[in-house]
Amino acid sequence: MSFAKSVVAILLCYAIALPGFAQAPASPNESHGVFQWLSHNYVTHPMAYTSYEDSPRLEKLMRAGSIYLSLRDAIALALENNLDLEYARYNPKLSEANLKRVSAGALLRNVSNSISSGPSSASLGVLAGASTGSGGLSSSSSSGSGQGGVLSGLNVQLQGTAVPNLDPVLFLQGQFTHSTQIETATNIAGVNGLASQYGSAIWGVQQGMLTGTQFTLSMSNTLHYTQNSPFSDFNPFSQASLSIGVTQNLLQGFRPSINNRYIRVAKNSLRISDLTFKNQVMATVVGVVNLYWDLVSDIEGLKVKQLTLDLNTHQYNDNKRKAELGAIAPIDIIQAEAEMKASQQDVTTAQAQVLNQETILKAYLTRSGMDNLAIVEAHVIPTDHFEVPAQETVRPIQDLFTEALANRPDVEQSQIGIENSRITTLGVKDAMLPQLTAFANTSNSGLAGSVNPQPLPVTLPNGGTAYVTRTDANVNGYFLGGYGSILSQVFSRNFPNYSAGVTLTVTLKNRSAQADYITDQLNFRQQQIQDHQLHNTIKQNVINARTSLSQARAAWETAVVARKLYEQVLAGTRRKYELGTATILDVVISQRDTTTRELSEVDSLNQYVHAKVNLENVLGEVLQNYEVNIDDAKTGMVGRLPDMIPAVPQGGAALPPGSQGVRK
Repeated sequence: MSFAKSVVAILLCYAIALPGFAQAPASPNESHGVFQWLSHNYVTHPMAYTSYEDSPRLEKLMRAGSIYLSLRDAIALALENNLDLEYARYNPKLSEANLKRVSAGALLRNVSNSISSGPSSASLGVLAGASTGSGGLSSSSSSGSGQGGVLSGLNVQLQGTAVPNLDPVLFLQGQFTHSTQIETATNIAGVNGLASQYGSAIWGVQQGMLTGTQFTLSMSNTLHYTQNSPFSDFNPFSQASLSIGVTQNLLQGFRPSINNRYIRVAKNSLRISDLTFKNQVMATVVGVVNLYWDLVSDIEGLKVKQLTLDLNTHQYNDNKRKAELGAIAPIDIIQAEAEMKASQQDVTTAQAQVLNQETILKAYLTRSGMDNLAIVEAHVIPTDHFEVPAQETVRPIQDLFTEALANRPDVEQSQIGIENSRITTLGVKDAMLPQLTAFANTSNSGLAGSVNPQPLPVTLPNGGTAYVTRTDANVNGYFLGGYGSILSQVFSRNFPNYSAGVTLTVTLKNRSAQADYITDQLNFRQQQIQDHQLHNTIKQNVINARTSLSQARAAWETAVVARKLYEQVLAGTRRKYELGTATILDVVISQRDTTTRELSEVDSLNQYVHAKVNLENVLGEVLQNYEVNIDDAKTGMVGRLPDMIPAVPQGGAALPPGSQGVRK
């Protein structure tokens, strides 16, 4: 049989053996072509690009150059457009890829579990815009916002027993060789230089198992081996050997629980990524709620300062008319004008505060909103106002503890982290054992060729030399044939070989493995301490949040009463001034005190809202209380329609309709 036929026979054997080691059946959506089947695992599969288009919900909320925004729609816009959430959506996908990676026995890569707390509200002052949104990422994400590198798992995986390669490995080698060997004894080869020429092909499949077992199936082939020696009975000839080898770890790396530990860790990490995403959704919702109510508070503060400006302007105009009639002294005009100018400055500052807060909120609720001039120039009109309940719900502190520990994602994250540490410690403990490996190999060989056509020198009785040409009768007919004869000999096991044994490797003193195990145990204890600290911190935060809510409500109730009393004092002082029993300075002081009380009421209400949101966050009730569907957050599409926009007054609205005023 020719060399080409031999190669074809080898490829056919390879084609027969390969499907048995296929990793998984083809997907119904995949092409069933042979080339597609062979190349599917060796081509890139690009992921979808991120869209930076905002959802259509925002346009539906715009009227007359303003965005009429309810709190529910603000949360819906954040779920659809917020980039912190879009960033967090990739972490579960990264964890899925990590699971796929370790399922093949590769290194475990790190996946970031940090969250972003979102921007801070606007600050007062001339340079308020310079610090807008300075909240940025939370401290937990400052050093971990990116993903780990290729070898990011080395810190945990190079300690402990190495996991086996679980993906089948196919190896195939082809080679052509021509060699010439100088012969000093011509009676051995019959020539001065023994020239050999042959082709070789080696192929095989290797598979590791979670039990610590490794299987190897290989076949080596020497094809069309030709020599210039007349002493060989067969020239050319071919030979092949099919071997099967099995190795089994008996001590180190023996159990599936050791070899699949990183698969279990990756599955747990997938759950951690889901919890991290839920945590990010909660943080985003809290951020939106705080930004929304801060905007409402800023608008209420602007209304107070605008009303104060109107009153001071009216007072200035009245004093001006009275001075022209000679009813009051000119100094009263100057005092009234000074108060009016100061009020104008307060209004300007408050307007800038509102504009900055609108910008922060719009940037947080859009992906590319700052590229759209219509959105940049649009005013945000909140359509909700906060209603303080008539009475706070009283719940036992122990119930609050139980609820917080049951609802908060970070509690489950901590428990999974402890479990992952326990799992990885198994590998470090296993590495302390000696390496004891049992192995067994069996191989079957075959050989076939053609009769050597070169004349064979034969020494005659008289000392002469005659040359005899071989025929089939002069050689062992069993070895006559082509590659098919070789395969027949191999699979008939005519020439079997067997071997079996054990290898033992013992590290004396074993100090490195002992140190690794001690380190893992100490790290595990530290992690348990951190988990206990987390529980203590949560309970402390629950107590503090409940106390802060009580204090904030008491402060707001006091501020309401104080504002009403100061309004009565202001009304009385103005009557006295009209009657001439009080000075303009008395009116100015009373007006300042009343404005301060009104702003204090606005601020105390805002503090109460923040305290209430903080308690909801500490208890893990955010998603439930604001009716957030985690599946909507995962897809970035909220099925609920936008809220109805209230009727827009003629000429557009300047202040949010329905907002809670402070001056009754």
